[in-house]
Amino acid sequence: QLQASGGGLVQAGGSLRLSCLASGLTFDSLNMAWYRQAPGKERELVAAIGTGGSTYYVDSVKGRFTISRDSAKNTLYLQLNTLKFEDTAVYYCAARRSRYGAYDYWGQGTQVTVSS
Repeated sequence: QLQASGGGLVQAGGSLRLSCLASGLTFDSLNMAWYRQAPGKERELVAAIGTGGSTYYVDSVKGRFTISRDSAKNTLYLQLNTLKFEDTAVYYCAARRSRYGAYDYWGQGTQVTVSS
């Protein structure tokens, strides 16, 4: 199971760090990602990290967000810096065992609200 936390209300230009605790799963074998869904919009992939540490970011967050993982804590992180109003969304963590394809596990989502 995945449990996301760390969301909140922040002013534009501020920062937040999201966490996603993986339990009951072999953390080191998981390819993981953060998605977000804003009101009225489809869910989009924000960032992903492979088992070897390779990363991917959607263009809109490059240079502002950083995805990382801590095997000792079975935790995935997303550092959000220089937040913009358009970053407002529910953020979900996801995990899969395969390198490609659909994600098998999803967290419950954590709300990030950026005030302008």
